[in-house]
Amino acid sequence: MVLTGEIDMELDDGVSVHLRAGDVLVQRGTIHNWINRGSEPCAIAFVLIAGRPVEVNGKQLEAEGIGSTHTP
Repeated sequence: MVLTGEIDMELDDGVSVHLRAGDVLVQRGTIHNWINRGSEPCAIAFVLIAGRPVEVNGKQLEAEGIGSTHTP
């Protein structure tokens, strides 16, 4: 939930979502970047809930992106 200011969440496919104070975003494990393009600070409250690893055909998918432990 954005508490103050404005911020953009940019997804790995180039889609950008602009959020303002009072907006709520539910994100389900997508790769993203937070970008404050405004002139004011932005405060965000996060609630993190553990999720189970994703499996496809019985095989666990590996994490990808900046900060992941996956090595190609």
